[in-house]
Amino acid sequence: SAELIKIRPDIPIILWTGGSETFLEEKAVSIGIKCFLYKPILMKDLSQNIYELLEENRGK
Repeated sequence: SAELIKIRPDIPIILWTGGSETFLEEKAVSIGIKCFLYKPILMKDLSQNIYELLEENRGK
């Protein structure tokens, strides 16, 4: 994902993980991950996050 962000920083990346390490989230945010989600997640919550990222990028 870090390489993709270097090439196309306009593409929002969602990281969806089963881990619970705080340092992983901090690292993800520091490289430009826009959304960090933990499993399990409800589909309505995933779709809400996707919608919010798309709306945020629409304004740019």
